[in-house]
Amino acid sequence: MRKLAVAPLTKAAFAPYGEVIETTGVTALSINQGFAERFHDLARIDTGLDGGETILSLFRGNPRPLPVEIRLMERHPLGSQAFVPLQDRDWLVVVAEGAPENLRAFRASGRQGVNYQRNIWHHPLLVLDPDSAFLIVDRKGPGNNLEEAHLSSPDMAALF
Repeated sequence: MRKLAVAPLTKAAFAPYGEVIETTGVTALSINQGFAERFHDLARIDTGLDGGETILSLFRGNPRPLPVEIRLMERHPLGSQAFVPLQDRDWLVVVAEGAPENLRAFRASGRQGVNYQRNIWHHPLLVLDPDSAFLIVDRKGPGNNLEEAHLSSPDMAALF
């Protein structure tokens, strides 16, 4: 099994797969009579295809045993999917461009979320700490919005 290198998550490196959701480099708008800041338009949510609706969910994840084996990838052909951490804990993002075995791994800070573009292969949620909470923005509606690929031995990878 090949070992997958983990790179820091940056907007430029992640651009082929979607958007990094973060406030770094974004000018905040003063709102609510100056008592709050709004970081506006951080990601483009794409859920309207074929009658879909945008929904919010909460996921609570736990770490997988080490080394983390990358055996399964998934994608959503009918909409984007955003993951936003609700605490300041690092977490992992594994994506693939084109074929599910073209793996790339990133380490995200707890101040970074991601919005996977529609049809981008990605691994299900990978957290480093127990009870890691995430706000998820994705699609509900008609049609099959989940495709899974189980990687065969030569294509599998491990983290750490």
